Amino acid sequence: MILVVAILVPSFIGAALAVAYVYVEQQKDQERSIAETGRAFALLIDNEMRHQEGILRTLAASPALAAGDFGEFYQHARRAAGAVDAVAVLYDLDGKPILNTRRPLGVALTGRDPSNLSALMERFGAARTLVSDVFYAPPVQRYDFMMQVPVLVDGEPRYHLVLGLHVGILQQLLERQDFPKAWIATVFDRNGRIAARSSDPRHYVGTLLREKTRKLAATTDRDLVFPSHTLTGVPVRAQITTVPNSGWKVLIAIPSAEIRRVPLEAAALLAGMMAVLLVLAIAAGRWFASRAVAPIEYLGRCADRLADGEEIPYRPHGLEEIDTVAWRMVEASKQIRRSKRDLEHRVNEAILATEQAQGALLRGQKLESLGRLTAGIAHEFNNLLQTLTTALQLAAMQAKEPNLQRLIDTCKRTVTRATTLTGQLGSFGRVQEGRLVTVDTAAQLGSALQLIRGAVADSVEIETGFAPALWPVRVEPLQFDLALLNLAINARDAMGGSGRLAIAARNATLDHPPEGLPSGDYLLLTVQDEGAGMTPEVLARALDPFFTTKSPGQGTGLGLPQAYAFATQAQGLLTLHSTPGKGTRVQIYLPRAQEDELAAPAGAETVPSVQGIAPDVVAPAPVQSPAAGVTVLFVEDDVLVREAVVEALAAAGFAVRVAENGEAALAELERDHAIDIVFSDIVMPGSVSGIDLAGAVSERWPTLPVVLATGYTDRRVSIPGVKILAKPYDVEQLIGLLGRLSGRR
Repeated sequence: MILVVAILVPSFIGAALAVAYVYVEQQKDQERSIAETGRAFALLIDNEMRHQEGILRTLAASPALAAGDFGEFYQHARRAAGAVDAVAVLYDLDGKPILNTRRPLGVALTGRDPSNLSALMERFGAARTLVSDVFYAPPVQRYDFMMQVPVLVDGEPRYHLVLGLHVGILQQLLERQDFPKAWIATVFDRNGRIAARSSDPRHYVGTLLREKTRKLAATTDRDLVFPSHTLTGVPVRAQITTVPNSGWKVLIAIPSAEIRRVPLEAAALLAGMMAVLLVLAIAAGRWFASRAVAPIEYLGRCADRLADGEEIPYRPHGLEEIDTVAWRMVEASKQIRRSKRDLEHRVNEAILATEQAQGALLRGQKLESLGRLTAGIAHEFNNLLQTLTTALQLAAMQAKEPNLQRLIDTCKRTVTRATTLTGQLGSFGRVQEGRLVTVDTAAQLGSALQLIRGAVADSVEIETGFAPALWPVRVEPLQFDLALLNLAINARDAMGGSGRLAIAARNATLDHPPEGLPSGDYLLLTVQDEGAGMTPEVLARALDPFFTTKSPGQGTGLGLPQAYAFATQAQGLLTLHSTPGKGTRVQIYLPRAQEDELAAPAGAETVPSVQGIAPDVVAPAPVQSPAAGVTVLFVEDDVLVREAVVEALAAAGFAVRVAENGEAALAELERDHAIDIVFSDIVMPGSVSGIDLAGAVSERWPTLPVVLATGYTDRRVSIPGVKILAKPYDVEQLIGLLGRLSGRR
């Protein structure tokens, strides 16, 4: 008994002191943990703010904004703000709103800025990024805050760009942190108004903190630890941390009962153990001593394996306390290994997603640069072809000698070939409104197969698998055929001139389309070969313009990029799947078009143009149209096109007024209201394009018909009733169209 008491009592006293020490140290550890957690979360909020600031900075650096093109900037800003459920507002230096992405462009904007940005500008100046305090936004019935950056043009501030953000982005960030359930984390602004809260956010977001807490938070920007009470009156130990660059703060509170719980439980457990041990110590001392040493040593070895990240194969030893700890260590080792595998998997997925996003962005930038170059060339070339087409048709109408007529027909066929070439050049540019049509997919595939069979050798077996009742798609037919032809030629070369080429098409309703396509109905085209396949390095660059693995002179590197550009122009997507030694599979997703959809852009009516006259057909006599007494305002900046088309219209009986640009056309319309129809080019110098002119006519003279001609434009036409001709257009078709429109009026 004396020996047991001599051993146990000092141990009990030491344990009690240890519990007291642990209690004190745990409080310190809790305070350090709160401080570190608060600083880490404040940095996360700052990173989120910087991310949103990056969006603002990118929009503020928009060339369209610097050039004063509010229409294009409005579209960019609306897409960027909509991606984060925000609103972008552009103010002039006097605080007057210019545009708001939640309101249509051009609508008069009224109302005052509900935030305190004006007060912050007076306090901190307008040359830095400013983050407002939380405020209630009645239009969307939620609590928001605003972020403002200055817009510099030629190094001088010209506007203020504001992004209105929902506080919900901070609530989502807070919920992803997985704080302990007992902790209460709160994000609040300079005034102490709650923006996000881990506990019951719906009830507390937008409310003010306790007055005492607000006063403490306003006294310093340094970390502050203090005892307090929650809004529900629960005693807590609180830590306030300032979010860099915004003046907002993070409050993390741990209930005092939670801090005391572990030491109190340890003390209670210790007291129970003391009583049991004191009663059983004498009887069980020798027996326990003989059995405790080996399991404890084994448990220590298991702990060493756990520290090395190994999974522990523990076997029970019959001692409940040791076995309980050991089983928890076993479960911990399994959880650690599962978490490690899961973390590695997530990291790999994140890396792959980042690489895909960067690759898509780089391909888009390269194709855009190539598209702007080729589209500009195609535009100028189409103007020249339009002049030749019109002049040749006028000459054909006046030519009497058969030999001269044959020479004119030869020139027309040459113009047709040149028109096809410009269409190929335009495959890398933006959508060409005048050439988009809704096609019967089965018929279009049949046309493409004829080209493919003529291009690949007989040793290549072409296997087709076209599902019945294929949905129609809205594409440029020439680019459709060219894309499939390029894919087939690539497959032929990859198979060394012989093998099996599979071409399939089916309808697909996708809830989760690849790479960000919207869900909906798609036509899925698949081209698969049995060739050598591509290594990951080649696959990563296969869609880059001018990249080729073929020998010099055997490939241009534009086949796959053309197919990719075609899919992109059609609002679809091209994906590549390839394995070395097992071939390559190319899939093209094209959005479904409605069977009754007109061959025109949304909101506009398109008149397909005649690209040339067949070699064995003589040009018909001029179309008789109700031209007498009809006045046409012809708007064209190209001198050669003006001269040829004006002569053709005059010969048809139209009275022609000429304007060299959009501004001159509007002035002519204001001066003379006797004009019966407006025929204009789309791309023109000056601030008023053909689309702008059509919009102004539709608004001010709604009954006046408008026809637009285009060889290339990077803007879609969305004006009801406007008709579109693709350059080079047929003069007889133009005369007939103008006659029908003037008669309709």
